[in-house]
Amino acid sequence: MNIHKFFTIILSLAIFHSFVYGQGNESVSISSAVDSLPKKHDCKAVEIVGIALPAAMITYGLISLGNNDIRQIDYNVYNSIQKNNRFWKSHAEDYIQFAPAVATYALKFCKVESKDNLLDMTILYGLSNLLAGGITQGGKIVVGRLRPGSETDHSSFPSGHTETAFVAAEFLHQEYKAQSVWISVGGYATATLVGVSRVYHNKHWVSDVVTGAGIGILSTKAVYWVYPYLKKKFGKKDRFLQTFILPGYSEGNLSLTLSKTF
Repeated sequence: MNIHKFFTIILSLAIFHSFVYGQGNESVSISSAVDSLPKKHDCKAVEIVGIALPAAMITYGLISLGNNDIRQIDYNVYNSIQKNNRFWKSHAEDYIQFAPAVATYALKFCKVESKDNLLDMTILYGLSNLLAGGITQGGKIVVGRLRPGSETDHSSFPSGHTETAFVAAEFLHQEYKAQSVWISVGGYATATLVGVSRVYHNKHWVSDVVTGAGIGILSTKAVYWVYPYLKKKFGKKDRFLQTFILPGYSEGNLSLTLSKTF
């Protein structure tokens, strides 16, 4: 498969996910204006797509762990990159991976209406990174796949940079999907660029970044589903924990995030 065609497909899938999900929410807003009692099942198909796509991406990566056609795609893309002169030398993905999250907070500080308040946003983003990062680091340890062209680095599967980028993109989507589908498209396009660059710079196989993207999306969705129940269980007078400390782990770095209400 031609490398350019493959990356085009991956980018199209990411944009398709955000566009379909965003359009579904816009249709709910329109129907709500017409009908004061909108039917919840109208968006079932959109919700299924939102779950099925990242689940399929993770499945794709798991299948690639065997010696099969999907794994052969990894080798074909790698060989194609080696045969072409690479002009993109910068490793800007080290910073771009956080861009959708930065955009989320920037929109919030610019008074654009988001789904959640600032404290809840921070907790949701922290929990999403904690869950996705834990799965990713566990995968690296259990699988132990060599990075492209390396004989010593066994931390290729799945891609941590891509997982972080898609956590941020899904975070942006969840908070602002009601505002405009193009906000989601921008976030997912940026995250896809991170995944493509990781393959391009021989840091990961294609299946690594596809799996990382699926983990990032699905983990963030899961946190957004569970959070209302956690808030109800631990909250007090519509307020969550007075002090909330979130441990984090990504790419070998430990961190703590402290959130406090006054």
